[in-house]
Amino acid sequence: MTARGGLRQPRSASLPAFPWDTLAEATALARAHPGGIVDLSVGTPVDPVAPVIRDALAAASSSPGYPTTAGTPALREAAVNALARRYGVSGVAADAVLPVIGTKELIAWLPTLLGLGPDDVVVVPELAYPTYEVGARLAGTQIIRADSLTQLGPQKPALVYLNSPSNPTGKVLGVDHLRKVVGWARERGVLVASDECYLGLGWEAEPLSVLHPSITDGDHTGLLAVHSLSKTSSLAGYRAGFVAGDQNVVSELLAVRKHAGMMVPTPVQAAMVAALDDDEHERKQRARYARRREILLPALRSAGLTVENSEAGLYLWATRGEPCRETVAWLAQFGILVAPGEFYGARGTKHVRVALTATDERISAAAQRLTA
Repeated sequence: MTARGGLRQPRSASLPAFPWDTLAEATALARAHPGGIVDLSVGTPVDPVAPVIRDALAAASSSPGYPTTAGTPALREAAVNALARRYGVSGVAADAVLPVIGTKELIAWLPTLLGLGPDDVVVVPELAYPTYEVGARLAGTQIIRADSLTQLGPQKPALVYLNSPSNPTGKVLGVDHLRKVVGWARERGVLVASDECYLGLGWEAEPLSVLHPSITDGDHTGLLAVHSLSKTSSLAGYRAGFVAGDQNVVSELLAVRKHAGMMVPTPVQAAMVAALDDDEHERKQRARYARRREILLPALRSAGLTVENSEAGLYLWATRGEPCRETVAWLAQFGILVAPGEFYGARGTKHVRVALTATDERISAAAQRLTA
């Protein structure tokens, strides 16, 4: 289809409205609160970047040449070591790691980079980070929302997304579930991409990577694990992440990304090495989120909300048993802005997602307002 003047219809016309653009009215109401807004709607980090990371960025700032798409040897080795040290993932080869310009970029373009199109099916969770669907739409693939393999029937998808801990629900997929998905996918030659950006934030459950030996028996064939430094190291502004797993798939992604110019800047790669090598700042950041969760969770419950799942990750998945937009408006009266659950799928229409990504002062302010 073409638009007036002979130009093709804009690609954006095939995409959903950007969810947060629909929160203008609730945002205005929350901002009007005498104590100011407490914005818990977006999971954006608010804490300072650790000095060890900033120093590494500065030291590499005189880098006039093009960065390497594959990542420096130091970065790939740091990622391999961090996966083993932090998450018990062994057997990842250095050339089975690829840095990406933030994991949202990888997820948005993964179906396209893999060459998927209208004849292919991409499976996303029923409640899911919106970019899984956006990436499938950009590639023009078919989309199925499913949490159970039985929902797929005879379908053979090209790509299945997993997300544990989940955004938005905080649910953790257990060993048996992950093994079942991996076994099913391998029998059919289906690629599994596991978004693991909240993997280090388990509270009431211990999340496992899809690459963990208890899941894979040491074989990473047909598996990708997507890791972000935005949450664990407060590097959302750096756009720093990586993907690891099946060496053949990573090599294919690298080949295409070279042509497309998808390169992580050299200073950011140096900062990533520092972040991946240093566990102390990551432990401190985890402790900050744990402290905020301990304050906010009982406050929500005391205000009459039921918090479901939320056993890991950066969000509390809450409901008042009413349409989610009503809950958003109700909380906005207290100056608290949250995300409506409908952003993440039809099953979220009576829930809201409450982020832990606000300063200690703002989290305490929200708790005081809810319990007053």
